[in-house]
Amino acid sequence: MRRKRRENDGNPYKSARELNLCFSLFFSIVKVLGNVMVLGVYVLQAIGRSTYMLIRVKGVLVSKKSRYQQIDVVDTEEFGRVLVLDGLVQSAEVDEFYYHESLVHPAMILHPNPRKVLILGGGEGATLREVLKHSTVERAVMVDIDEEVVKVSRDYLVSWHSGAFDDPRATVVIEDGRTFVEKLKEKFDVVIMDLTDPYGPEIARALYGEEFIERLHEVLADDGVLSTQAGTSFFYPEEFNELHRSLAKVFKKVASFSVWIPSFGYSCNFIVASKTRGLSEVTEYEVDQTLRARGVITKFISGKVVRALLNLPRYRKYYTE
Repeated sequence: MRRKRRENDGNPYKSARELNLCFSLFFSIVKVLGNVMVLGVYVLQAIGRSTYMLIRVKGVLVSKKSRYQQIDVVDTEEFGRVLVLDGLVQSAEVDEFYYHESLVHPAMILHPNPRKVLILGGGEGATLREVLKHSTVERAVMVDIDEEVVKVSRDYLVSWHSGAFDDPRATVVIEDGRTFVEKLKEKFDVVIMDLTDPYGPEIARALYGEEFIERLHEVLADDGVLSTQAGTSFFYPEEFNELHRSLAKVFKKVASFSVWIPSFGYSCNFIVASKTRGLSEVTEYEVDQTLRARGVITKFISGKVVRALLNLPRYRKYYTE
């Protein structure tokens, strides 16, 4: 689950008034160009600082405001059911597995025997679902700040969590992730950060700072692995590179890759950091063999896919060296 964009100069949603102006401007342009369009309800999805995507909505199932954010669950024409927080698509029925499998499985495969896993964020339960597919997992702790998102997901996003919330190995904690980690004494084999984008609000950016990354390093066991979504390096290259450099300072091995997520409108970046072994050292055969041995069935991730994702374009290799 990704979250809000930056709430200062980089945020294209400074107010409801500005959002309405964006809609008016779009439809005015359509009229001037002479195109025919049936007006309706749309999600105006921010992709970059000044780039947007429109998603047509068929029906609204939930629209409520929690203590932290606006929560909407809508049915759309092309992406199926979609969870929207503060006007931004978090995940969609038709492509959520691209995101969640990419966030979870490369890191889980990299660890030889992941028994204890900590998930920061991930209120839909889909990250938890993918973690629990690994038969080695004995304990999975999911920490999310917004109880309302978890409640809504339980009722309306059943295919996302697939009952993961009720798995006896799972523990759901409603608390700020930073606060939870700061007081944590328990060690984990894998930590998965399914949090806000690195270029989100100030409070979110602190979760990607070197100080917090060092704390996560302490929380991990000696052979621990960390995985995080990292927003979009195309639209926010400086923020991505800063996060990549911070992880490289703290962890021995760091690898990054990106996956096209249609409902986001961009390629989403992921970073896997390890105390011991690098993701690039894992063979195609090892990926497939590990998934089979642990009883993991995937729709997207495989040995061939992981190897392909790690073959970064030349410009991205330059920026992450």
